[in-house]
Amino acid sequence: MKLALNWKPEPQFGGFYAAQVSGFDKKNGIELDILPGGAGTPVVQMVAAGQASFGIASADEVIMARSRGADVVAIFAAYQTNPQAIMAHEERGFKTLAEVYGAEGTLAIQKGLPYALFLEKKFREAKLPMKAKIVPYLGGIQNFLTDKTYSQQCFATSEPLAAAKQKSKAKAFLVADSGYNPYTTVVIVRGDVLKKNEDLVKSVVATVRAGWEDYLSKPEATNKKMAELNKSMDAETFRESAEAQKYLIQTVQTKASGLGSMSEARWKVLIDQLVDLKVVKTPAETLTHFRN
Repeated sequence: MKLALNWKPEPQFGGFYAAQVSGFDKKNGIELDILPGGAGTPVVQMVAAGQASFGIASADEVIMARSRGADVVAIFAAYQTNPQAIMAHEERGFKTLAEVYGAEGTLAIQKGLPYALFLEKKFREAKLPMKAKIVPYLGGIQNFLTDKTYSQQCFATSEPLAAAKQKSKAKAFLVADSGYNPYTTVVIVRGDVLKKNEDLVKSVVATVRAGWEDYLSKPEATNKKMAELNKSMDAETFRESAEAQKYLIQTVQTKASGLGSMSEARWKVLIDQLVDLKVVKTPAETLTHFRN
């Protein structure tokens, strides 16, 4: 059963690898074959075309894909709070993300992404000063390390930790706190597979939920496995990142409804935001996008 990732083996995928390491997939009558990804891996297209039975995407990607005719459905959301963030140098003393945008300096960000469009629209409509020079984000943190006026996009569980290892203190501002919070590390499946083989889908959800419960409580064995597959991340970073992401995955809702659960209200808010941003043209039926 192929599960296509959109990045390399890292703690953000720990629960999926834990499902393998602890044998939850076989206990549920399936065998997960996890396909690592990288920058630009077309996971949604792979799932839509049947090249992978399941894949990892974000909720806004699901909505945009469905608006273009791709029949993909979300069935499990590992991250309840999106880790997308903007990080600035702690010594600059920023208290809010609006202050980052309003200060002189450089802000490296992928302008066309929905979250970037949302932030720009939000701050412009509030008539806040926009003094930061926006430049394309090219990856890494080298420019951040050498320029105290440089801010950049990041994952709250990744680049700030990397900066700290280089003796550079970063303060990360979650985009979710500004009001744009799509579920991410979302498992997707084709709609026809969901309809024709609901038992399989239920087994996959049970498997990844058990994997995430296991990883959140004892990540050591799974981190060791992922480290063998991803030599670019050291053991300490695996440990720190696994710990840093817990509050983004375990929430009040997951305690009530189970890890990975989603709400119709959250999906509706996101659809309305994407329509407002003109990323998608018309509102869509919320319940077609996800299934708990």
